[in-house]
Amino acid sequence: MSLKRKDLVSIASLTLDEITLILDTADSFKEVSGREIKKVPALRGKTVVNLFFEPSTRTRTSFELAAKRLSADVINFSPSSSSVVKGETLLDTARNIEAMQADIIVLRHPDAGAAETLANGVKSSVINAGDGWHEHPTQALLDLFTMREKKLNFKGLRVAIVGDIAHSRVARSNIFGLSKLGAEIRAVGPPTMIPVHLDRLGVRVYYDLDEALRGVDVIMMLRLQLERQGRALFPSIREYSRLYGLTAERVRLAEAGALVMHPGPVNRGVEMAPEVADSFSSVILDQVANGVAVRMGILYLLSGAN
Repeated sequence: MSLKRKDLVSIASLTLDEITLILDTADSFKEVSGREIKKVPALRGKTVVNLFFEPSTRTRTSFELAAKRLSADVINFSPSSSSVVKGETLLDTARNIEAMQADIIVLRHPDAGAAETLANGVKSSVINAGDGWHEHPTQALLDLFTMREKKLNFKGLRVAIVGDIAHSRVARSNIFGLSKLGAEIRAVGPPTMIPVHLDRLGVRVYYDLDEALRGVDVIMMLRLQLERQGRALFPSIREYSRLYGLTAERVRLAEAGALVMHPGPVNRGVEMAPEVADSFSSVILDQVANGVAVRMGILYLLSGAN
């Protein structure tokens, strides 16, 4: 099977069958990372360009590793040392890259909708690696993969997403993905960080963290998006941590064996206590490892190699 689409720009546009296909394909690639020689020839002769207009460590490195393990040629494009600083548009930049026979462009951009605009303007496949407040589909897919790997049944799964929901593309993509899979989603945070009408997506909204955590199977903490807020949305970071920081005591309010997740980077002592980040409940490093397998699966399915 293959994805019957050129691009991956959002979870919202994926069908349940497509999500399942991506997760199944990622599962088949995960063992490659455990080999002595971590390479397969699936994308030999293909070129993947990482076009990142925002800082990134995990996502860019994950895509680079994924492409290299599939034997693709990889180019990491830095806007700060390119013609973008001279005023070249995103579309013109991408078309010049495409003229050099790039097969797949992985885009991270500060503007919502940039990935879709690019996908409509080039023949190369485009993967959205995060666009503004809009979506981060591959992060949500690796989160779903991690939950499934831990033998969790999505139907009726209770997931609490905690923190800066309004500015989080990770939260938005996870809400779309988890909803399609039949999970119960709880969004919790200060009223200033909860989008209006979130309940229309079937999400239960909470402002009290202790109440929201009771009986959940997964606790997904979010990074404070201070660079996107523009103004203070809470009195102080200390106050935020007191009300919405995840402590060991609060983890015990959830179901026994509940998973603790975070897309990273973790602000220790703010979003969660260090002992929680390093606990047996935490699957944060599993998320990082699974990101490579999921992105291998996506690159493979979009490449036409199958």
